[in-house]
Amino acid sequence: MGLRSIGLPELIVIVGFIVCFFFIIWPFWRIFSKAGYPGVMGIMMVIPVLNLIMVCFLAFSEWPVLKELKELRQRVPPPPQQA
Repeated sequence: MGLRSIGLPELIVIVGFIVCFFFIIWPFWRIFSKAGYPGVMGIMMVIPVLNLIMVCFLAFSEWPVLKELKELRQRVPPPPQQA
């Protein structure tokens, strides 16, 4: 058996994966990363019911980044007020 060329169905699948990556997975990868979660969680956004659960998770959970910021603000005393 030799190598065969890529047909139209295979090409459509490859282009579909590239489009899916750039328009769905990559933006959510960035959102999860900036929120302090692993960016790989963005892959879950292409799974039909799980994507709705993940949006609710992002909306209602306390992000690690914000939790860390709150802890840092509690440790540092406020600057003195000028009269």
